[in-house]
Amino acid sequence: MGLLKAGIGALSGVLADQWREYFYSEALSSDVLISKGRKRTSKRSSNTKAEDNIISNGSIISVNNGQCMMIIEQGKVVDICAEPGEFVYDTSTEPSIFYGGLGAGLIKSFETLGKRFTFGGDTAKDQRVYYVNTKEIMGNKYGTPNPVPFRVVDKNIGLDIDIAIRCHGEYSYKIVDPLLFYANVSGNVENEYSRENIDGMLKTELMTALQPAFAKISEMGIRYSALPGHTMELADALNEVLSKKWTQLRGVAVASFGVSSVSASEEDELMIKQLQKSAVMRDPTMAAATLVGAQSDAMRAAAENEGGAMMGFMGLGMAQNAGGSNVQNLFAMGQQQEQAQAQAQAGNKAESKAQGWNCSCGAGGNSGKFCMECGKPKPDVSGSWTCSCGAGGNTGKFCMDCGAPRPADAASYKCNKCGWEPEKSNTPPKFCPECGDVFDDGDKI
Repeated sequence: MGLLKAGIGALSGVLADQWREYFYSEALSSDVLISKGRKRTSKRSSNTKAEDNIISNGSIISVNNGQCMMIIEQGKVVDICAEPGEFVYDTSTEPSIFYGGLGAGLIKSFETLGKRFTFGGDTAKDQRVYYVNTKEIMGNKYGTPNPVPFRVVDKNIGLDIDIAIRCHGEYSYKIVDPLLFYANVSGNVENEYSRENIDGMLKTELMTALQPAFAKISEMGIRYSALPGHTMELADALNEVLSKKWTQLRGVAVASFGVSSVSASEEDELMIKQLQKSAVMRDPTMAAATLVGAQSDAMRAAAENEGGAMMGFMGLGMAQNAGGSNVQNLFAMGQQQEQAQAQAQAGNKAESKAQGWNCSCGAGGNSGKFCMECGKPKPDVSGSWTCSCGAGGNTGKFCMDCGAPRPADAASYKCNKCGWEPEKSNTPPKFCPECGDVFDDGDKI
């Protein structure tokens, strides 16, 4: 009796699974990350008794925009497609007499019948179609429950301190590797895998990664108050920190990161403002201007003193004497600093000019091959001579510094081996610096 039932079950199952199926998925909402594909059946369809987890050879699978289709057989991904359109599964292990030829389909169907009979009429096979949502998953709110350390760097005033900030906003993520997400996160699901199963873990890991991401942002010199304008840099920094946990483990990446508000504690903000104000006072002229404003306010307050203007101005004089400096001294210090800077700049210009060469048009400080003013080429000084006063680079008959005439008895030499020519002199070098040949009267020109 059992054998008969197994044979009938195997035969009816093979016959029912001969029909080609059409798999599809409705539009995946932002709350669904993976959905199992459904077979389309209607009142006119005869394919109503086929197994749910069997895909006949030649079945058609529809793929829409923002979806990635995966075919799973016995728990293993055997095919994948992310291109919108119609996908024909023609390599299925479940034969069909309606696809691939009647003869081959009959032979393989009888082989499947025998295999199912050995399993008591059951298929002993699991084939599924899953659709992965590859669209951007938006609307993930975040907020730092506790202050997050942030490094404030201001190179203009030499500021480098750590403060605590609170950050609120939204972020979005995207499944960039469906295979990893299926293998390590969702696995086989009966119907759907929703975002609520993973959003809590992603949010916790994102909050943990904010601290090193803020450290990378602060190294760029970006102030915490300017973070809303640098969301792309934040998203890149977060992806760099979360790459191992999200991308390499789950196939998920941060798509965008929005900052709605960033705030520091009142104590930290007051401290930064005070340090910036103190740094401004390093400039004596700024300090003098601030002191003038303070003295003006003090004079107005003294004139309104309830004890009389005389008492108020006496207090003002005592305060000025206790200060140890006045406005004139500060302005004088500022002028001295400006003069020192101007002299340093002039010295640098003179030095650069002295290091260059002078053109016949009078322009000095040229460093290239052509004059910066008239464009004339740099004069050839290969035949120049050095005067007894020490001035070198003379090309004419007289020294440019002392006016002494060029020595008449100065001889010219040329190496008869390599052609190197030294400056005209009565005492030529003993050896050629280029080839090492000995200089003698034969090298004299």
